[in-house]
Amino acid sequence: MAGDTIFALATAAGRAGVAIVRISGRDASALAGQLMSSVPVGRGLRELRSSDGVILDQALVLSFVGDASFTGEPVIELHLHGSPAIVRSVLFALEGHGGRPAEAGEFTRRALENGKLDLAQVEGLADLIDAETEAQRRQALRVFAGGLGALAEEWRRQLIRAAALIEATIDFVDEDVPVDVTPEVSALLTAVRDGMSTQIDGVAAAERIRDGFEVAIVGAPNIGKSTLLNRLAGRDAAITSEVAGTTRDVIEVQMDLGGLAVTLLDTAGIRQTTDIVEEIGVSRAIDRANHADLRVFLVAKGAAPAMKPVAGDLVVVGKADLAGNEEFGVSGLTGLGIDALVGKITTELQARAGLAGVAIRARHRSAMEQASEQISAVLAALHDDVPADLLAEDIRHAIRAVDMVVGRVDVEDLLDEIFSSFCIGK
Repeated sequence: MAGDTIFALATAAGRAGVAIVRISGRDASALAGQLMSSVPVGRGLRELRSSDGVILDQALVLSFVGDASFTGEPVIELHLHGSPAIVRSVLFALEGHGGRPAEAGEFTRRALENGKLDLAQVEGLADLIDAETEAQRRQALRVFAGGLGALAEEWRRQLIRAAALIEATIDFVDEDVPVDVTPEVSALLTAVRDGMSTQIDGVAAAERIRDGFEVAIVGAPNIGKSTLLNRLAGRDAAITSEVAGTTRDVIEVQMDLGGLAVTLLDTAGIRQTTDIVEEIGVSRAIDRANHADLRVFLVAKGAAPAMKPVAGDLVVVGKADLAGNEEFGVSGLTGLGIDALVGKITTELQARAGLAGVAIRARHRSAMEQASEQISAVLAALHDDVPADLLAEDIRHAIRAVDMVVGRVDVEDLLDEIFSSFCIGK
């Protein structure tokens, strides 16, 4: 499989101005050469012909040597006119000449196997392809550009230095060590642990940027939650009525606020009720509100929120057009206070997003936590009578955990799952 020459449509299927077919493998040039008079060095225009000499298309052909290609092996790209019929005929011809259709993510997997990308960069590329907001794009690009890999490499270098210093003392086990290595080892380990701690703390924010923040609109029945949601969504996403208890289920609306993906939740009015169906809705409302990243509590003038707010939550007077007060209030009906509310939500979520680093997945956090635990154990034992070889072994375990972040070890079971999320041709 790894030695096969693979091909795939790298652009979206369907009618388009241009369609790009990518070929990768050690025989990529030979395979492409079956369709044209000669494969250009660099780039050139060529007529593509079938095995019986029928012209398929006139294409711009790009040729990449292994070291300069995305996959780390010879790559040919055929830039075709974007007709579905042309694409089908070219793909059929390539398969007829011995090429194999690529599997999902196979080009990127070859880039990983050939050392062009580390696993964190692969994950960043997957996020970059899926990015729908500016914050998602920026975050994914930082990881794809190698930000996490560079950080992991620096941690690895410092840990190797610490292990080497400790192992050097083993050579002097029966005599005095000429230099006390403890201060330098302690400084190295502390710096790595502190750096990891910052990244670990930022993973939750990074996950929210990637998956989106949830903002729940919470309040008593008939306080204007659904009207507010409709105003924010710019459409009638929720049924509104003067009858209390109209909303029974959680209604979701996705938005882009300040470049962040945000899902607004309209929840059932929270109150005591004997209606079984409404009671289920109230229970769901409380549960979703508890799990939301931020809650907007709509209240009547002088009333307390339906639930206890936590740091970052907003308490707003609902139906402010009727309240006749000068407090912070909103009216979904008239639009009063909407811009101010959106501004406050955006500011709060952007502050949280600012905590994100270049570690963006639970897998990264787990590996860093393992490494941090090993480092903490060594730091605690440095001044105790613990054999140097045991300390060095703990540091080696920490190095192994760092290697897991970028996919050097123990990630084979993850690869199929990661690459299955890629499209064919990437």
